[in-house]
Amino acid sequence: MEINVSTEVNCAKEQVWQAITDIDNCKNMIDAIIDLTVLERPETGLVGLKWTETREMFGKEASETMWITEAVEGQYYCTRAENCGAVYLTKMAVTETDGITRLSMSFSGQSMTFIGKLISGIMGLLMKKSLVKMLEKDLQDIKQHLENKNKKG
Repeated sequence: MEINVSTEVNCAKEQVWQAITDIDNCKNMIDAIIDLTVLERPETGLVGLKWTETREMFGKEASETMWITEAVEGQYYCTRAENCGAVYLTKMAVTETDGITRLSMSFSGQSMTFIGKLISGIMGLLMKKSLVKMLEKDLQDIKQHLENKNKKG
């Protein structure tokens, strides 16, 4: 399963990048995040940053440990999480075209076990719509946080 969502943010690309890479403060931007604890911090850059995030998903609390596996400063970073025999990859990217900043998120999940693949095949279609809504809501929360911050000055 692969999902891609994006939104335009009325802020400079650098502001958006700063916000999405400030992992410690994501719970102040994204309503669904209940708690976030950074577990490992690299000496420089983003690659190797690892955290546990607890969020409300499908009406329940769920915790995932994620880490940044790849990053290009000012452009994108990729995270990985593993749970219940599945690997989840997410990419957060910021681009600017003709003065318009676009924040994009792509998400993919791949089951690594036979049982996981079976369940994924059955549940995939049902979950995809919910996941799209959840990811779109995350981006809207970030957008609103940044645009409100800019209004306040």
